[in-house]
Amino acid sequence: MKILILRFSSIGDIILTTPVVRCLKTQLPGCELHYATKRSFQSILENNPYIDKLHLLEANLSKFIEALKVEKFDLLIDLHHNLRTSIIKFQLGVLSTSFSKLNIKKWLRVNLSIHCLPKLHIVDRYMDTLTSLHIVNDGEGLDYFITPAEEIAATDLPSNFIAIVIGAKFATKRLPNHKIAAICNELKQPLVLLGGKEDIQNSEEIVNQCRNVVTNLCGKLSLNQSASVLKQSSLVITHDTGLMHIAAAFSCKIISVWGNTIPEFGMYPYLPTVSSSHHLMIENKLLSCRPCSKIGYDKCPKGHFKCMEEIEIASIIQGVVTLIGD
Repeated sequence: MKILILRFSSIGDIILTTPVVRCLKTQLPGCELHYATKRSFQSILENNPYIDKLHLLEANLSKFIEALKVEKFDLLIDLHHNLRTSIIKFQLGVLSTSFSKLNIKKWLRVNLSIHCLPKLHIVDRYMDTLTSLHIVNDGEGLDYFITPAEEIAATDLPSNFIAIVIGAKFATKRLPNHKIAAICNELKQPLVLLGGKEDIQNSEEIVNQCRNVVTNLCGKLSLNQSASVLKQSSLVITHDTGLMHIAAAFSCKIISVWGNTIPEFGMYPYLPTVSSSHHLMIENKLLSCRPCSKIGYDKCPKGHFKCMEEIEIASIIQGVVTLIGD
């Protein structure tokens, strides 16, 4: 059977599809597995040994579809379920299955505070698309593969360090700089800041407020190099973002800090192979305005940003003690 998986974005969402990839390849003898995503996310999947071929979308969807038609797939597995993937499925005209995005239930939770979301991780909802193939979740968690050339040498990093992921796509998912600096000033362990080029300015502001020595790697590493740093950390403090899911793929100990989004959406760290002592979620559960969005905003719609401003630094520090000791 020749199968194509569709998932075009983003970092975390793609990583969360990796159990589907692995389970298909290991449980369906002779399966030829292809994966379609955007070229900008190539590095996430190009080292995955369970994928036989990547199809990388750039600008022209029509040319992309024509290239897919040549492959003559037997089945499409749509793990994105948007307009673009609907067009692809229609144009290819082969058997397909799609996962449920639960948009109505998410809208009810965000806009009317109606709690009707299933207590189910999105990985399990992705896996539900494989029911007709009799594929089951092997319980082995997420995958993330990097080459030896992309590994950061341990000698280039502090010993027993904590990685702090300062970024996230939307500002309402991020702790303010002064809160991150306060965390750094309370911790005794060596600290490494991680983020992309878009986080450089914030990282510099954080370091300027820190009394302790902090290794700032924001904007200096590729995604896979950042993954290597996470893999070697003793603990990861992170927002709801792609690096959180990479940390989960390496079974890192994780403290996740939640702003306008909520774990209830099913996107919390997926750690089925380790105990609950590997992960703590920090969130402000006392706000009627939260969640204000299923994704995020550039600024707090209410103007007060209490979901992050009222996060107690002491709860994060206590979380560090709980997970790795004083």
